[in-house]
Amino acid sequence: MQPDHIHLVIRVWPSVPASDVVKECKGYSAFVLRQEFPELLRMPSLWTRSHFASTAGNVSSETMQRYIAAQSTT
Repeated sequence: MQPDHIHLVIRVWPSVPASDVVKECKGYSAFVLRQEFPELLRMPSLWTRSHFASTAGNVSSETMQRYIAAQSTT
């Protein structure tokens, strides 16, 4: 997690569009955050519609963790 974005490593079937996964993550997290922090109900939207998705292929979780950790230093 960083001040202006987060990284998620998610395993889904190849037939599931990345945009659907992002939509579900953003929708659910907005729902939970608004329940916990009612002042957020005044905001029309918590998240932008933008996202970046990429496949990792056959990569270990350690490699992914190192990649994400390196993102916070750039």
